[in-house]
Amino acid sequence: MNAASEYLQLSRESADELVRRHAPLVRRIAYHLMGRLPASVDVGDLIQAGMIGLLEAARHFAHDKGASFETFAGIRIRGAMLDELRRADWTPRSVHRKTREVAETIRQIEAETGAEADDAEVMRRLGISAEEYHQVLSDAVSSRLLSLTASDDGEEAGVLDVADENSLAPDEGIEHHGMREALVEAIGELPEREQLVMSLYYEEELNLKEIGAVLGVSESRVCQIHGQAVIRLRAQLAGWRD
Repeated sequence: MNAASEYLQLSRESADELVRRHAPLVRRIAYHLMGRLPASVDVGDLIQAGMIGLLEAARHFAHDKGASFETFAGIRIRGAMLDELRRADWTPRSVHRKTREVAETIRQIEAETGAEADDAEVMRRLGISAEEYHQVLSDAVSSRLLSLTASDDGEEAGVLDVADENSLAPDEGIEHHGMREALVEAIGELPEREQLVMSLYYEEELNLKEIGAVLGVSESRVCQIHGQAVIRLRAQLAGWRD
């Protein structure tokens, strides 16, 4: 066996071992995502897509780049699952339309007043009940997973979608970096409780029930706070869709 063949065999064995050891990571990410998705989504489809992402991560991981494999694989796994969700988008256009209307109303109110939009004022301007408003907040969380600036026809990814920055062209990389900076700034301007929910959910990866226990509120209330944050961010980042 020549040196090239030995290297390929070692690389293949290393990749196989990485996949074997990190297969539980795929299930953990899949079930975490399921916490914000409707029952119609099959967790098996997410796991299957995630395994493909894990395989790709194992094949392309470079040990000398400094990042841990778990971090690298987590990005690829989530990205593969998000791609699968976009391909099988279950959300009616009416949900996207209502979410867009609420986001635009929030943006207008905050532009006029210079202060956080009051829920009651949003509902008054839209002519909807509290029950309808809370349903929109719930739909905002589950309809466009991590996709705050996705187009309403579902053809484009949003700012929170996981992207492999190494695969971006230089001009795309600059734009992506700009979006990330805008997102960080927008999150920093959220009300304190919404910031906390976003941090616990996306950074600490707690589920809604666990966040509710931390805040001392119900799981449904956490979902509402999360939805408010998502819609508020979408309103603030509207310029990235123009």
